[in-house]
Amino acid sequence: MNRLIKIYTSVLLILLVAPGVFAQQSDRQAEIDKQVRAFLSDKKNDWRYWNIPYQDGQVLYDLIIKNKYTSGLEIGTSTGHSTIWMAWAMSKTGGKVVTIEIDEGRHKTAVENIRKAGLSEFVEAHLADAHKLVKEIQGPFDFIFSDADKGWYTQYFKDVDPKLKVGGCFTAHNVSNTYGGAGEFVKYVQKLPNYTTTINHASSSGISISYKKSQ
Repeated sequence: MNRLIKIYTSVLLILLVAPGVFAQQSDRQAEIDKQVRAFLSDKKNDWRYWNIPYQDGQVLYDLIIKNKYTSGLEIGTSTGHSTIWMAWAMSKTGGKVVTIEIDEGRHKTAVENIRKAGLSEFVEAHLADAHKLVKEIQGPFDFIFSDADKGWYTQYFKDVDPKLKVGGCFTAHNVSNTYGGAGEFVKYVQKLPNYTTTINHASSSGISISYKKSQ
């Protein structure tokens, strides 16, 4: 009897507390959404240094939300435009983005932009050489975005493939341009039997989207 009373009491407390918790979470998300939208709108035409176009940021956001991804890796932060889109989506899925940038100036600017967007808690930003760190970094990840040196795309993919969960997604930017190794990467990944790859042309840059079907 005492055990039943304890169980009943616990359930009752959950029912009483849960609405308040959910309301707080909803209010917090609304605040995040408002701050990010304002920041992205204000900066929409100001992104430089090889940042992605606004439309491609929306593509990354939608992929994360649709598939409920929670563990992201970005190779090539630049000054943080794509990071903000990914982190914004992760704020809604309960996830986080690990991002890597080799240039100190761009890294510092990105960290400040992420802070201004109100998303610092959803980002782990590294100032490092991705050629080395991608090999060393611990997974697993369920969403990866590559937007660094195109000639290294295939090697980045090979390094993170074992760390990408089945059902996860590897995306790469600027694949519509065949220069610098992007074309070779697309040919490589399209031949893999355990991946399904399509190209999104929301902008002229092109984003390859490769879903991992099996190990």
